[in-house]
Amino acid sequence: MLTWLLATRIIGFLSLFDSLTLLLESRKGIQKNPVYVSTDFKDLIQRFYYLQSERVETYRLFQEGHEAYLRTGPHYDFDHYRQLVHEITQAFCGISKEVLEIKGRLHHEFDRPDLSEHIEKLQSKEKQKLELTAKLQLARQRAQDHPEDEDCQEKIQEIKHEIIKNKQALSEIMQDFKYDSEEGN
Repeated sequence: MLTWLLATRIIGFLSLFDSLTLLLESRKGIQKNPVYVSTDFKDLIQRFYYLQSERVETYRLFQEGHEAYLRTGPHYDFDHYRQLVHEITQAFCGISKEVLEIKGRLHHEFDRPDLSEHIEKLQSKEKQKLELTAKLQLARQRAQDHPEDEDCQEKIQEIKHEIIKNKQALSEIMQDFKYDSEEGN
């Protein structure tokens, strides 16, 4: 019975992993295209918003993949999870690279250092969010492996609180960006 349950978990994880990998692969094709080179300010701003929505979706996929990975415990399928983390990392790097290129263009081509500064702050908070997300995933695995350890649950709650504060800061930066981008043009 236990072997069947474990096999079911692994098959579920593998099918989710395959789905996530296919989706991330299709996104890589989009990200490998030449950098978005519109000379229109509004198009560049729209591209920035699109990239932010891609980042949100990538976080969702990362979370789903981690949840599937946890379901393979206690004999975790780390090889597939490591591949998923690699794919997610590549997606985030591609998004960040293009966002930084937009930041540079806003500053130099459109003379909008205010918007460039918002993106700088945003990138810093996004980096922090990714670090917090990784910490949360490790804490969740520890809690699953040691259900008797109450400190694990407390640590999870602390990290979740930090993530909420981070998301609030990201939202404020995005609101400032939106206001300033609409005001200036």
